[in-house]
Amino acid sequence: MPLPAASNMPPDEFLAWEREQPNERHHYVRGEIFAMSGGSARHSFLGAQLIRLLGQGVLGGPCAAYTADLRLGLANDFFVYADAVVVCRPMAFRPGTKDVVTNPSVVVEVLSKSTEAYDRGDKLAGYLALASIQHILLVSQREQRVEAYSRQTDGSFRFEVLGPGTTVDLGAVKAKISVDAIYSGAFDLPGDE
Repeated sequence: MPLPAASNMPPDEFLAWEREQPNERHHYVRGEIFAMSGGSARHSFLGAQLIRLLGQGVLGGPCAAYTADLRLGLANDFFVYADAVVVCRPMAFRPGTKDVVTNPSVVVEVLSKSTEAYDRGDKLAGYLALASIQHILLVSQREQRVEAYSRQTDGSFRFEVLGPGTTVDLGAVKAKISVDAIYSGAFDLPGDE
């Protein structure tokens, strides 16, 4: 279905419209709507690996891992989907909805050529501004490289780049993920180079 012609669509109108598009997902950024495109085989594989590893890492605790189908509300006028998400109970929703989560603890983006500037720009800024987010991972599909942002006690974020032989420490959700495990088998698949 084509995107609505109206620009600056109000947030509630966008949510109602998108719910009528069961096979399509869209980002909503301050009134503008952006259709999400499919990714490469490697992108999909890395997303699946991360969901599996995050799920194993938080198993038995108050948090759970979710797929890219979970809509996140970063602000009243900013709705996105991440490639993988961890949310801790109790799950919080945008008032009047049951499908716009407002309290993710961990968000993961697998970077693609077509969306990398957006993922590192407006989307990252939205993640950094949301108080519930404790960890943000930007995962390269071109090399074994994970950029990790971890919230500190003063509210600032520590940034580190992790590569082969290292571990991503998601202390806020009591999980650790090996970078080697994230990428195991990934480079056997075509990416978006």
